[in-house]
Amino acid sequence: MVFGLGNFLPKPSGEETKLEARSSLRWAALFLGELRDGLTMINMQSAFLIVSKNYTEKQAGILFFVFGMSQFLFQTPAGYLYDYTEQKVLWLSLAAIATSLLTICTAVFAKEYGANIGWMILIKFLQGAVTSFIPPGLNSITQGIVGAPGMTSQVSINEMMNHLGTAIIVSTGAVLGYFIYQNLGWIFIVSPIACVGVVYFLSRISPQDIDHNEARGLVANDKTMMEYNASPASIADDSSMPSFNFGFYSTAGGSTTGMQTQPKAETPWKVLRDPILLTFLAIVFLFHTANGTILPLVMQTLAIGSGRIGILLSGLCIFVAQIFMVMSAKICGEYSGVFGRKTLFLIGLFIVPVRCLILGSLLHFRTANSGPFLEFLILATQVFDGIGAGTFGTMYILVTSDISGGTGRFSMTLGMTTAAMSIGGTVSGYLGEALAQDIGYKQAFFILMVMSLVPALLYLFFMPETLPALQLKPDDKSVRRMESVREDVEELFERVDGPYRELV
Repeated sequence: MVFGLGNFLPKPSGEETKLEARSSLRWAALFLGELRDGLTMINMQSAFLIVSKNYTEKQAGILFFVFGMSQFLFQTPAGYLYDYTEQKVLWLSLAAIATSLLTICTAVFAKEYGANIGWMILIKFLQGAVTSFIPPGLNSITQGIVGAPGMTSQVSINEMMNHLGTAIIVSTGAVLGYFIYQNLGWIFIVSPIACVGVVYFLSRISPQDIDHNEARGLVANDKTMMEYNASPASIADDSSMPSFNFGFYSTAGGSTTGMQTQPKAETPWKVLRDPILLTFLAIVFLFHTANGTILPLVMQTLAIGSGRIGILLSGLCIFVAQIFMVMSAKICGEYSGVFGRKTLFLIGLFIVPVRCLILGSLLHFRTANSGPFLEFLILATQVFDGIGAGTFGTMYILVTSDISGGTGRFSMTLGMTTAAMSIGGTVSGYLGEALAQDIGYKQAFFILMVMSLVPALLYLFFMPETLPALQLKPDDKSVRRMESVREDVEELFERVDGPYRELV
């Protein structure tokens, strides 16, 4: 039980013998809240640099851009590494330590007006690289402990604990910032404190508790996902390991079909040919292109020119959102296995344009004499962030697990979807800050509102239901559309692969 939340958290399914590992995983997820993708501290750092170090919005946007580009470059290789290594806990622990150290470096080395922005760019590049190892690491370990059938409830628990941990850490930092307003760099002391908790609880997970074939997504447990189930012999079979054959012309290492009995990991090239995955990558990218910059813009709206109260309100932005993300993650864990992934995902996507519309309207009525009530209304819009981002954060992992089921490439696929998030957030970070500086915060929110409608409509019309128990319903138009696309793609690549095979 964590902070008395034992009755609130959904009960994970799977073998009872791994209860201690699951308990340690919950605690690790709690302390990873601040560290898991670096974005929480990046948003806090942006407010810190603009308010305390007199950075311009564009300078902060450049750092956000570099951070996101670095994440984009390293996410997929990080996932590929986790599909290979059996030292998953070690790699995740090292990534958490490095992320924390680089957060401290930001606070220590930042100079007024961005005088050493080149050095800060290098720090953000390194920080983006190391944080890219955290999401695939946590989720690979999770799937290795609970298996694919237990992912829905356990990912929900992880996300709830992530958000609760972020809420606790950020609220602590915000209160600390209120009392030490002239020395805001000290608020980042919460990062190494959280890191100690992460490393301690990860060290309590026994290597024997992680099934590395399950962690790779190689073992399919639902026949709607794959045509086979892994036999016990395949667990110890080296042929089930992912290979460095990228599959441009050889079928060796592909997934098992027909009379074969041993499952093998699909080649990265075959995974990349899945039109459902490609559609999902586009949606993830476009969602974060619109959504990634909204939180820092809201924080800056409240912080700029408001002194220590502004710092407190900007910290509360994250706190309010994280509390509602906890509830959103719980709902996703309980109902996505019943009603499917698509319905809940659409709620998370369509709430973003609503949030932007309300923010733009509130800023339209904001004046120098509008008083604190309007500030609190702006803060209250973070409820929508909690619902939207909380739903997305849980569901994108589950949809990725659905898509990659049986391929043996779960971590690599998750690295790809997380990379799409990173590059979207990168574009969003600079675009949003540039719009805010050049045309104003109100106009920026209205533009982001229009942009956020695109991924929502794409998911509505082009993305099928991915939950294995529901995905083959014959009345699902998206399924029939994607099956037609899949056939066309396979025919196209057969034409391309044929001449290539003759050359080699």
